[in-house]
Amino acid sequence: MKASPENQRALLDVAELDRRIQQTERLRTQPAQGARINELAGVKQEQLRELTTLSGVLDDAKAELARLETDVKLAEQRRDRDAERLTAASDAKQAQALEHEIESLGRRLSSLEDAELEVMGKVEEAEAAVAAQQALIDTTNAEGAQLSAEAKAGMAAATTEGEQLRRDRTAIADGIDAALLADYERRAARGIGVGLLRAGVCEGCRMMLSGTDLTAVRRAASDEVLSCPECGGILVRTDESGL
Repeated sequence: MKASPENQRALLDVAELDRRIQQTERLRTQPAQGARINELAGVKQEQLRELTTLSGVLDDAKAELARLETDVKLAEQRRDRDAERLTAASDAKQAQALEHEIESLGRRLSSLEDAELEVMGKVEEAEAAVAAQQALIDTTNAEGAQLSAEAKAGMAAATTEGEQLRRDRTAIADGIDAALLADYERRAARGIGVGLLRAGVCEGCRMMLSGTDLTAVRRAASDEVLSCPECGGILVRTDESGL
C-alpha cells in the first residue's frame, strides 16, 4: 500500500486520540469510585442486619420493662386496696390476714422494682447500641453519597471529553486516505495499529528492529506503508527514526 508520509504521520495523532477516547470511556463506564461504592453497599447490608438484631434486643427489653411496670402498678393497687380494707377492718383475724398480704406485696414490689431498674439499664444499653449502629449506617450513607456524586461528576466530565476527542479524531481522520485509515483500524482492532519508529525502536511495541529490518526500512520509499516485524502495526518513519 502507498500513502503519503503526512497521512502516515497523521495516524499517530489518530492513535493517540483513540487511546484517550478509550481512557475516557473507561472513566465513563467504570468510575474509580465504583469499587468502593460496591464495597459500601455490602457493608451497609451487614450494618442493617446488625441494626435489625439490635432493634430486636431493644424491643424485647422494652416489652419486658412494660410488663414489669404493669406488674408494679397492679401490686401497688392491690397493696393500697388492702391498706384501705385494713383501716376499715373490725375483725382481728381479717386484719391479720390483710397485714400479711400487705407485707407479701411489699416484698413483691421491692423485687419488681429491683428487676425494673435492671431492665431499665438494659433498655438504655440497647438504645445506645441502636444509636451507635445507626450512626455507623449514617456514616456509610454519607460516604456512599459523596462517592456517588464524585462518580457522576467524573462520568459527566469523561462523557464531555470523549465527545470532544471524537470530534477531534473525525477532523484528523477526514484528511487521511480512506484505505490507509481502514488498514490502521483493522490492525488496531487486532492489537497495535501504528507505531512511530524512533531511533530504531518501534514505539508501538517498544521492540528494537534488527539490522536487517532497519536496512529494509531504509530502502523503502517514503510513501510505502511498512509494518513492524514485531507487532504488525504500521511503522511510521520521521526524522527521529534514526535511519
